[in-house]
Amino acid sequence: MENSSSGQTVQDGKLFRHLNSLIVAHLRHSNLTQAATAVASATMTPLNVEAPSNKLLDLLAKGLAAEKDDVSRGTSSSPFQDLGASLPLPRPGATPIDFSSLADLKGSSKSFPKHETRHLSEHKNVARCAKFSPDGRFVATGSADTSIKLFEVSKIKQTLLPDAKDGPVRSVLKTYYDHTQPINDLDFHPQGTILVSGAKDQTIRFFDVSKANAKRSYRLIQDTHNVRSVSFHPSGDFLLAGTDHAIPHLYDINTFQCYLSANVPDNSPNGAINQVRYSCTGSMYVTASKDGAIRLWDGITANCVRSITAAHATAEATSAIFTRDQRFVLSCGKDSTIKLWEVGSGRLVKQYLGAVHTQLRFQAIFNATEEFILSIDELNNEVIIWDAMTTEIVAKWPSNHVGAPRWLEHSPVESAFISCGTDRSIRFWKEV
Repeated sequence: MENSSSGQTVQDGKLFRHLNSLIVAHLRHSNLTQAATAVASATMTPLNVEAPSNKLLDLLAKGLAAEKDDVSRGTSSSPFQDLGASLPLPRPGATPIDFSSLADLKGSSKSFPKHETRHLSEHKNVARCAKFSPDGRFVATGSADTSIKLFEVSKIKQTLLPDAKDGPVRSVLKTYYDHTQPINDLDFHPQGTILVSGAKDQTIRFFDVSKANAKRSYRLIQDTHNVRSVSFHPSGDFLLAGTDHAIPHLYDINTFQCYLSANVPDNSPNGAINQVRYSCTGSMYVTASKDGAIRLWDGITANCVRSITAAHATAEATSAIFTRDQRFVLSCGKDSTIKLWEVGSGRLVKQYLGAVHTQLRFQAIFNATEEFILSIDELNNEVIIWDAMTTEIVAKWPSNHVGAPRWLEHSPVESAFISCGTDRSIRFWKEV
């Protein structure tokens, strides 16, 4: 079932790109240059895309004819109904938020629910990163001590309850020690049973978390640079690695072959990638770089299609993630700003201020419904929460770490998140 869903998201991305290409080509061949340029810019489609001038009209005529035949036979399935049904939809109960309005509706912010927090475990050095599995059942943390801890979320929740008769519950399922240098990032395969890690030892390692007795990685990719960030394609067949190199490394995980983009616009000598993340369909990916730029890449051709240079002035861009509808990117930088960018135009839509982050490689993240944004104020050692629509700060909580935490990661399925501290500790936060 999950393989089928992953394959569908990949097919959806290809359909989107093909449809956009046909629209741009049709407008261009109809001498509607201004309209063609606008659509090409908004959808990141090359203006000179090659397509027969009458292809879109031919497909429309065939589709209408097929629809007419279906109606005459008493059926209702048409190619266009099928295409519409295949578009990516939000999870049940979650409606994508439309951030396109520039008006920040002051005074109408929502309240962020109260959370309780519990110390889970400690690494032997700084806890540097964390990642939940897609189904929210597991969470993994990586440390400067070169270890990775795997937790079971249901057991974590038991630790929030009074101790049972059998004594305290141990939520750590296993610890991996395969890397030789600090862990930078983690990601789970879309099926949720494979965990990958990227580290300063220039390796990417694969762990099968479904095997209780497996204590080591079963696969290894030897990269040529410090691996700063990793992100699985929604199909699970490809893996992106953001490294000290300015171009993302794209790996086919079946053959381990590495691909690099042929076009490298504004290649910066200080363009090391702090974070790389796929969109939900895999049709795009985004990078946040040390040179302060946010770059958008075509998920099929691997070409850079838009650069937002100086997105965080002269400061590093430390994180970048897509919204679920793929229309916007949320970025965080060492200039103490968090910004929301429109993918189609590259324009700044919203800005979230009030948290100081100038030293550590912090993230800005959404909660599971994308109604709120969470990040860190390193000056006051607080977790800061903004209303995503109004940009107002709605909560400030002491982090309960000794020194500011360097990483927050929210569960994809519930009101819960993990904080990883420079004090080596890992804390779990759950809605009361």
